[in-house]
Amino acid sequence: MNVGLFGGTFDPIHNGHIALARAARERCELSRIYFVPANIPPHKQRAPVASHFDRYAMVALATREESAFLPSLLEAPTTVATPPPGKKKQSEHGVAGANYTIDTVRRLKQILKKNDRLFLLIGIDAFQEIATWHEAEALFQECEFIVASRPGYSLADVANSLPKSLRPAPAVTKPFARQPAKGDLALKGATIHLLDDVHQPVSATAIREAVLAKRPLRKFVDPAVGEYIKKMALYRRFSSDSTRR
Repeated sequence: MNVGLFGGTFDPIHNGHIALARAARERCELSRIYFVPANIPPHKQRAPVASHFDRYAMVALATREESAFLPSLLEAPTTVATPPPGKKKQSEHGVAGANYTIDTVRRLKQILKKNDRLFLLIGIDAFQEIATWHEAEALFQECEFIVASRPGYSLADVANSLPKSLRPAPAVTKPFARQPAKGDLALKGATIHLLDDVHQPVSATAIREAVLAKRPLRKFVDPAVGEYIKKMALYRRFSSDSTRR
């Protein structure tokens, strides 16, 4: 069985996330996709605006009509014991409160069957930082990647974003510079499936700005998510300093 893992802040989850998941499901024949709201993503400079509870609730609402889409608590916040005097408080992931994707992948694989194939869904902007992720090389050993591309990116951009140990030599990637980031890229130690037709000009920042301006959210999010945001009065105090996708 092919299984997808889609992690992110989902602050809030929007139509672009759902479009990516649907395209990935069709392209790689995914039987299910786990949507995993992060507690505290290591690569975000600021904590999510909405609580984990609210973000999980919005994910559940946005995926309620898709039987293959499963909201997940794999990165739900947990209680961490008070450390001894002089010791920094840490979570099970090594950094206080942070969630590392490699840990989430390994936890998910513990409940999957041995022959299941795991695919990690990610946008190309985030993929360009993949080499800086915790245990990045190991992540490529644990799963295949499904990357949502955008116009202007080439296969060379994708290959050169890989961790140094997996990155092809310049002579290999040079011809990739003339090829758009689409199709499949199978390299030694890394398999990447590129989706080039799912980009939507929507971001969580634009949604939060729309909330502040009291503009309709229907073009950005599922109606049930929009109602939840309104009912729970989310993002009323959003500022541009909190920008993230």
